Amino acid sequence: MSNATFTRMDESTAEEWAEIGRQTAANQGRVADSILAMLRSLATVTDGFATDQLTHCLQTATLAEKAGADTEVIVASLCHDVGKAVSVPNHGAIAAEMLRPYVRPDVSWMLQVHQDFQGRHYYHHFGVDPNKRDAYVGHPAYELTAQFTDEWDQIAFDPNGETYPLEHFEPLVREIFAKPRY
Repeated sequence: MSNATFTRMDESTAEEWAEIGRQTAANQGRVADSILAMLRSLATVTDGFATDQLTHCLQTATLAEKAGADTEVIVASLCHDVGKAVSVPNHGAIAAEMLRPYVRPDVSWMLQVHQDFQGRHYYHHFGVDPNKRDAYVGHPAYELTAQFTDEWDQIAFDPNGETYPLEHFEPLVREIFAKPRY
């Protein structure tokens, strides 16, 4: 069997779903390809910042790697703003959902809430409480998220900052997105 013939799921067979599962697993590599393409698309998104969003993501991942972060955190640092390829206001939630099957729960949570943590450094300019992160005190990933936003993310807008190229991170992206783990 190559492809299913059903036109309604309630008329599908176990054999068809087995084949769909096999083909989906065989094509898992396209996930990393799509993530890399979305990251590349951020090179055209500046929105008033001193760097484009791809450079920002690369600098954030560079800082995470240099600080000794593990592979999941480095890839999440690289992908933390990938949601901006779709929508800026909820970009953290988009990134978190995209990475959730591939990174441990504390890392996907870090992505989900990173904007409120980063808000400590700029929310006051919008009349928003810069201490929104305080609502998360006690969460198991609080310290990781604070480190991510304070030490890597919020300082990664330097046009002259050290920035490893996307090709440097590509093997890590392919490793993380090779198979859902969570």
